[in-house]
Amino acid sequence: MPLYLIYALLGISIGMSITIVVLLVKHQTSCNLIKELKFSLTRLSEIIEVNSKQAREDSFRHLTHTNNSIRDSLQSMGQMQKDQLELFSKQISDLTKLNEIKFDNIRKDLSESLHKLQTDNSLKLEKMRETVEEKLHNTLETRLSESFKMVSERLEVVHKGLGEMQTLASGVGDLKKVLTNIKVRGIWGEVQLDSLITQMLTHEQYEKNVLVIPEKSNRVEFAVKLPGKELEKTVWLPIDSKFPIEDFHRLLEAQEKGNLEEVEQYSKLLESSIKSCAKLISEKYIQPPHTTDFAIMFLPVETLYAEAIRRTGLIEYLQREYRIIITSPTTLSAILNSLQMGFKTLVIEKRSSEVWKVLSAVKNEFYKFSDILNKTKLKLDQASKVIGDAEVRTRSIQRKLKNVESLSENDNSGELQDLVEPPII
Repeated sequence: MPLYLIYALLGISIGMSITIVVLLVKHQTSCNLIKELKFSLTRLSEIIEVNSKQAREDSFRHLTHTNNSIRDSLQSMGQMQKDQLELFSKQISDLTKLNEIKFDNIRKDLSESLHKLQTDNSLKLEKMRETVEEKLHNTLETRLSESFKMVSERLEVVHKGLGEMQTLASGVGDLKKVLTNIKVRGIWGEVQLDSLITQMLTHEQYEKNVLVIPEKSNRVEFAVKLPGKELEKTVWLPIDSKFPIEDFHRLLEAQEKGNLEEVEQYSKLLESSIKSCAKLISEKYIQPPHTTDFAIMFLPVETLYAEAIRRTGLIEYLQREYRIIITSPTTLSAILNSLQMGFKTLVIEKRSSEVWKVLSAVKNEFYKFSDILNKTKLKLDQASKVIGDAEVRTRSIQRKLKNVESLSENDNSGELQDLVEPPII
């Protein structure tokens, strides 16, 4: 074998031996380190166990001390509350006794006052009774004297009244004689008609003794002015009063007697008289276009009008044949009132152009008012927005104040919790 190979193998063997020795040394060192580490861990575990035991003992002692403190505080508070409750109960008991004493005194005072008041009232009532009896006796005597005197005076007045009744009876007879006069009777009906028309219409709305038909000389007692197709032209509504009192008076006498034949006879005569009067008015005063196509016959007595409308078909006959409307004071008042309303409507129609001008001006003013209202609305919206912002800020401040209160409560509860809860280690 060559020499260099031997040297090479020898070198390799020596290197390997050295490596093995080094490895053995390192292994021994590692074993020592492991032993030391195990010892350290064991020592550390013992130290930790000792410290834990010491900490547990300290915690237990602290917890026991805290519990004893809380128990002592609670016992002290309980005793304090008990003392306060006993004191409060004693005060309530004393106050109740004091109130009972006061109520007893008040009850005694009230009883004495009521007894005294009843005594005084009894005395006063007795005095009042005596006074009333005395005054009643005096008043009764005075009133009886006055009553006898008054009765005597009334008898004298009745005696005088009987004389006046006799005078009135003679006056009624004179009135009857007057009413039997056709001319005077007509004047009386005309006066009553004049009174009604004057009360219901203005002087510009009617005329007296009007020549309604230019071609004729007949003058109607009253005529109401009505507007024609042309506003400047007047159409007359004739109104004439009629009073067929003879037939009506005979009819009333027959009704008082209860004679049916005479009642029927005089009813027909009264109907005939009314028809004659209606025919006369129609012929004398109705001629369109100068007048309306109808006229009004005024009966000055309601009973006469009632008797006329009682006749079957009479009203329709007069309207159909003679174009006459019969009226009484009541119905004529209603008709004139309707005419008055028509006149007012006509005035309104005549002034409608002025009304439209006023409405146009109101319209312009309303537009201006609408603009002002819109501006006002904008201002109100701005004010509402400002108020809303203020409300938002107010709520924010309130929430912050609530947070402050809750923090204060939390601080107080935290202090109590520190007393109750054990410390955490």
